[in-house]
Amino acid sequence: MTIVVLFWFAIGLAAAPTQSPALLGRWDLTLTGPDGTHPAWLEVVPSGDSLAGRFQGAFGHATPIAAIHSVPEGFAFLWPDEGDRSAKPTSIEVQFATGDRIHGTMTGASGARWTLVGGRAPALTVPRLVSWAEPIDLLASGLGGWRIRESGAPNGWRLEGGVLENRTPSSDLVSLQRFGNFALHIEVDVPKGGNSGIYLRGRHEIQVQDDFGQPPGSRRMGGVYGQVTPTALPARPAGQWQTFDITFVGRVVTVVLNGVTIIDGQEIPGITGGALDSDEAAPGPLMLQGDHTGVRYRNIVLTPARDDGTP
Repeated sequence: MTIVVLFWFAIGLAAAPTQSPALLGRWDLTLTGPDGTHPAWLEVVPSGDSLAGRFQGAFGHATPIAAIHSVPEGFAFLWPDEGDRSAKPTSIEVQFATGDRIHGTMTGASGARWTLVGGRAPALTVPRLVSWAEPIDLLASGLGGWRIRESGAPNGWRLEGGVLENRTPSSDLVSLQRFGNFALHIEVDVPKGGNSGIYLRGRHEIQVQDDFGQPPGSRRMGGVYGQVTPTALPARPAGQWQTFDITFVGRVVTVVLNGVTIIDGQEIPGITGGALDSDEAAPGPLMLQGDHTGVRYRNIVLTPARDDGTP
């Protein structure tokens, strides 16, 4: 996963939860500023006499925030620099707009400013019964069914003998087809020190990393990056083919790594760093992260649900 520090907020408001009921829940957001437009995500929950929550920005992983306080029609808080606690923190202020919408501003230590807009995240209710369509071999037509994430970016992806190999410098590879609910079989060969990721609907990263012999973690092999921690980590040594079988219906994901169920029907609360967008209600592509290290994939077969569950 991208190592640029991102925002993950553990929020404690001075006001009691009953004083800010409209803020509770999850929010799909967009940040726009000097470096472009990025997806973001916010979750706010009651915590004793205060509120708690998290914030996901464009890249990286979760970090706590501090100094939360109420402002007219909203709230504000500070985001300390995770790498330098003595540095001036980023400040964020959010207010309520009409309906289930919020807007606000984020001001960095340098004075750079971003606008923040968004609405409540969809529930993505799981269908009571899922029936499956025909499997799709996403490599059957070569790379004709894929595109580089950003036009003009380096492209290190090559397909030879059924093996999709990425050589750096490169960019992420995005399927042209978009999917709602699906089951995915994919095999990966991670080199020594390798780092990649499998993005479900282009928004939720399953971490792909050289983690043989390590304990499980949300930012290690098979975890939903910074969101869901596996119960085990049956990773093989670098340079060996490893198998993922992933089922993603609504917000619920099951991950089987090398024949072992490591995430069993867990909810993914929101997007992860590096997501294409924050529109969680929409179908999205499969995306393979390619901007870190070299990696190889093969046997990428996706089986869509007949009723994909997306509004």
